[in-house]
Amino acid sequence: MSMSVESDFKKEEFSKGKPDFIAVSESKAFKNLIAKRKKFILPLTVFFLVFYFMLPILTSYSTILNTPVIGDISWAWIFAFCQFIMTWVFCTVYVKKSASFDRQSDEIVENQLGGRHE
Repeated sequence: MSMSVESDFKKEEFSKGKPDFIAVSESKAFKNLIAKRKKFILPLTVFFLVFYFMLPILTSYSTILNTPVIGDISWAWIFAFCQFIMTWVFCTVYVKKSASFDRQSDEIVENQLGGRHE
């Protein structure tokens, strides 16, 4: 019974001139956009997590980062400082790339719905 209610609701909404977002989500352009986003986000996320968790792992289970580099400053301090730099760089890259993804999604909605989106 719930299937027919859902179907009736969908038919009623689309018959009133509402946009068909299901058709947009099933379009080739939208699927390509999602694939590009995954291809961008997944490697960055994996790298970030590995790089982030390497500091506590290396300092807890090895002495590699205890070697002094400049005076009393060890590799552990350099590694920790690099994590801050990495975070800012990734944030900047993500913001710029997400803006291009937003433009592409707007184009897809415009092309698929003809400017009728809400």
